[in-house]
Amino acid sequence: MILLDYEENLIFKVAWFYYMENMTQQQISEQLCLSRMKVIKYLEKARNLGIVQFKIKSDGEKRIHIERTLMKTFGLKDAYVIPTIDSNINESIAKAAAQYIEGHLIPNSYINVGYGDTVSRTINNLIFSLDIPVSLVTLSGGVSCYTSSIAGAGKSDPTRPTPQIYFVPSPLIVSSVEMAEAIWEEKSVKEIMNMAELAYMTVISIGAVDENATIFRDNKISHNELILLKMNGAVGDILSQFYDKDGNKIDFELHKRLVSTQLDTLKDMKNVIGVAGGPSKVHAILGALKGGYLDVLITDESTAESLVNLVNK
Repeated sequence: MILLDYEENLIFKVAWFYYMENMTQQQISEQLCLSRMKVIKYLEKARNLGIVQFKIKSDGEKRIHIERTLMKTFGLKDAYVIPTIDSNINESIAKAAAQYIEGHLIPNSYINVGYGDTVSRTINNLIFSLDIPVSLVTLSGGVSCYTSSIAGAGKSDPTRPTPQIYFVPSPLIVSSVEMAEAIWEEKSVKEIMNMAELAYMTVISIGAVDENATIFRDNKISHNELILLKMNGAVGDILSQFYDKDGNKIDFELHKRLVSTQLDTLKDMKNVIGVAGGPSKVHAILGALKGGYLDVLITDESTAESLVNLVNK
């Protein structure tokens, strides 16, 4: 199986924490947001599946070690590392992210969603349940095209649960600073931002500063602007805001015309999950981690190893 199943990943973690880190069942329950009964069940499964023998199965052990290293190095609450594949890395990470999110949903909560291809894929891979109703809140303008397939699925299959989606009623980038400031003062926009502050979870993409970046492919910035960003030390973007290798937001004229949640505001949100991977995004992810924008990172094994190696240089 190319993509490690989320439940199997949890079984690896439970086994690792219990047998290798000597954590109690109660401590594991609190760390992974699981019931005590589920922890006991997973320990039994770990034995039945042969994950626990004289040692934890080697491939799972390696990923868990990398996850723990990422958590300790960058102060993350959690990390989920999946096997690296040669093609369609965004889709694989998005599926993993969807599994992770489904395992952490709470009823009647808001989930903030950012701008980007991987977040879009994550949302479209989510399986929503009538037992756990949630609502999605967009953190920027111009993202309705990324969530339209969810609404379409509900229309084509009335039995499929779909979440309520609250959009920022605006394009992502407007023509002037004055217009951006006026939009932020609109009552409807303020109401969406108030919802965002109450969200239990926030899911964001991390973009690289290259021609494959969503913001470039969507023609939001020009090739000349891309070159200028690189010259000014930009390594990545979150919510269409560019930052340097240490996670500091750079001075860029377009930022003033954005209708997007500010990075400083993002830091105050709960359970911010960064969903990104691939060799082109290593420095972008590292900058996001150094900037303190993430609580959880979901990525692939090769990317995670590169992050650890860069920090240890």
